Amino acid sequence: MTYLAPRQGLFAIILLVSFCLQTLLLVISTDQQLSKSRALKGEQMVAQLIDEARLSLENKDRVSLSVIANRYTSEQDVTRILIKDNNDDVLVPVGNAPMQQGDTIRQIATKGDAVIGSVALTLKDISKGEIIAMQWPFVIGMLLLHLLLWLIYGYLARPTKEQINAISRDISELHREQFRQLDQRGSERDYQRSDYEGDRRAADIETTQSTADNTTNADASAAVRTLNIHGAVNSYIRGQQGATSADADTRIDTEHDLDISNGIKDDVDATSKADSAHHTEDKPSETGHDQSIGKAARGSARLSATRTFDSVRVQIVFHDEFNMLERLAPAQRLPYLALCTQLLNQATTELLKQPLLLGVSMINEPSFDDKGASVLLKADNSHAKVALAGVMLGKLYLMLNKIIHDKHIELSRFALPAKAGVSDDAQSEAMMHLLHGIGKKEQMLILLPNAGLKQISHHVQVQSIMRPTTVYERECAIFDGGNDAMIQRLADVRNAVLMVDNQEVS
Repeated sequence: MTYLAPRQGLFAIILLVSFCLQTLLLVISTDQQLSKSRALKGEQMVAQLIDEARLSLENKDRVSLSVIANRYTSEQDVTRILIKDNNDDVLVPVGNAPMQQGDTIRQIATKGDAVIGSVALTLKDISKGEIIAMQWPFVIGMLLLHLLLWLIYGYLARPTKEQINAISRDISELHREQFRQLDQRGSERDYQRSDYEGDRRAADIETTQSTADNTTNADASAAVRTLNIHGAVNSYIRGQQGATSADADTRIDTEHDLDISNGIKDDVDATSKADSAHHTEDKPSETGHDQSIGKAARGSARLSATRTFDSVRVQIVFHDEFNMLERLAPAQRLPYLALCTQLLNQATTELLKQPLLLGVSMINEPSFDDKGASVLLKADNSHAKVALAGVMLGKLYLMLNKIIHDKHIELSRFALPAKAGVSDDAQSEAMMHLLHGIGKKEQMLILLPNAGLKQISHHVQVQSIMRPTTVYERECAIFDGGNDAMIQRLADVRNAVLMVDNQEVS
């Protein structure tokens, strides 16, 4: 017979309360961390937006301001951007903040000591359900852990054979004591009743004075016999109760011995079956592990992170999901490709004038076709930051293409978004496959060795690809932002390129 652990239900309630408290603390701590990071990111975005829109804000150019603001509203956390002039008049309202609640970050835009306007950016609140959805592995893990603790407690806290026998002996002693007290009370009542009857007979003999001596002797003998009969009956009852209790103890011990022996046999059988099943399952898993190790080794051999490089290739392709460029008439396609080529050449020329990129030169003359364009940059000396130049060129062209694309769409003209890839020249083919495979609109992929990543680490931020499926996807990184100095340089170069375009057009 299997006994349950004492107060197992109460222990389950305690574990449930513990799980709820841990989940609550997880949600609160995660919410605080996300709030701090989102606030910091919002302040950086507002500062970057003011830097980019300062010229347009001063001229009150609503079209340029709307184009710049729409790029920031594509962020998942941003719900609304409101740009006002120095008279507190709304120039550009973008987003849908009235439908969602969130924190608003406001900052005044200045040029020197003069106030030229203000920018208000609203960030979306993160709900508790989203936090739990993001942290579902931890929640499920804690639930399984508490369930495992409850099962372990139910198994370990069960009473042992010695405890059960001790409880049985205590119960038997308690019953014997109760029966002994009942027997003593019954004997006292019998003695009291006998004394009362003797006193009453003596009173009758004295009152009537007609009872003979033989009658008195007979009454005394009867009283003695009555007392002896009651004592014999009590002795017999006590003897029977003692024998019954001893038989019950023996039967309880025998039943417990049988139950425990059966339980030990069942546990041994279950353990042996589990060991055999576990031994059978370990063989294929070990084989699969060896195969995965072999695949990883082959992938690492194909792509070495310590390879040397002195040139970087920046590849720019159109994000053309519906093959619209192929269906476009040559009279419209060729001028558009010529515009993109001119924009890329001017961007490269203006960017390489920066003192930070001294010693980096362009090898080829890029030209756009249906498949995109490619720029090969080379380091003239060991101190030239060719990897940083490639990343800055890719980001610069994406910024320029975003403005041109939005302007063309506003004028109902054909235009396509772009995506860029930066890699050393040896991995240019792999980068082209990555761009067509996992590249997204307005995104820049980076596939550089450790020396190139170290070269750009002080200026840009990157993030790894989620759930990579190949060795190239594991080594590839996604551009996730830059520091204020680099963004300011890119904004200045972008404005210079656009001014050159406007002068040529005029």
